[in-house]
Amino acid sequence: MIEDKWYDCLIDSLYERYPKRIHLVNELMNLLHLEREAVYRRLRKDVLFTMHEVVKIASKWNISLDELIGVNMGSVSFQMRQVNYLDPSEKELQFLRNIIQSLAYLKNFPDTEFMDISNKLPRQLVAGFQHLNQYYLFKWTYQYGTEKETVPYSETFISEEQIQLTKDYYRTIKLVPNSNFIWDRRLFDYLVTDIQYFHSIHLITDEEKELIKNDLYALLDYMLEVAIKGCYPETQNKVNLYISQLNVDTNYSYTFTPKANVCYIHVFEKYEIHTFNPEMTANFRTWMQLKKRTSVQISEVDEKRRIEFFTKQRQLIDGL
Repeated sequence: MIEDKWYDCLIDSLYERYPKRIHLVNELMNLLHLEREAVYRRLRKDVLFTMHEVVKIASKWNISLDELIGVNMGSVSFQMRQVNYLDPSEKELQFLRNIIQSLAYLKNFPDTEFMDISNKLPRQLVAGFQHLNQYYLFKWTYQYGTEKETVPYSETFISEEQIQLTKDYYRTIKLVPNSNFIWDRRLFDYLVTDIQYFHSIHLITDEEKELIKNDLYALLDYMLEVAIKGCYPETQNKVNLYISQLNVDTNYSYTFTPKANVCYIHVFEKYEIHTFNPEMTANFRTWMQLKKRTSVQISEVDEKRRIEFFTKQRQLIDGL
């Protein structure tokens, strides 16, 4: 048997991306053009992946070779996977499918925990509301798209496959056994101000603004139900909702499982940089948990603050 620690780390990284062995084997067969038994021998460590194969795997799945071989010189490598949400390639669509597949697998681990700290609505929640989801894609296109001309909300195209993947993501994220959300107390204030701006420059029509507004009311109703019950009503999986008393400067999240951990810093609206580095994910988890000290929990407990918060958000949306 091969005892090289870096090789063990490589194998662990592969299983982080494809937790089910059969899926991992199939992906490696296609990527490396190997027979099934040849892949199994490499996963059993009977033989090594060749250097060419390691480089190809690392390049395909954004695995840091520095971290694998331990030459990080005290630094941590973060990676970013770009996705063209306007016109995703088949490769990018498969990447999104893999995320959904990985989330579905997490339901098998009751200690799994997801946590998100945000100053904008998390995509885990936005994904369930068609017009709100389209608004965030429109906003991303306006700010970071490569189109020569500004694309109004009405022309922000989402394919049927993307719509289905978004629905699958919204359904699957609720399978995570434990979820925590910490929201900036002015989150809805920021959102309403942005929508009003786009409406003022005629990129969102009166009718479209009303559709987004109705989605915001529906989201508030849903999150109020979640906050009262302390769980997703569809799956009964635990949800804790907090309101930060200090401003949140950007969006952070982590996923913790007994098998693998990952932390994210969300950038450019719909991208994130991430790392699987164990030390960094452990620090991330500690730092984010400390954020609860300056936050108020409004799920299950503190009914007075919960009512006050949701009433205020409705009043903000009324002003749209």
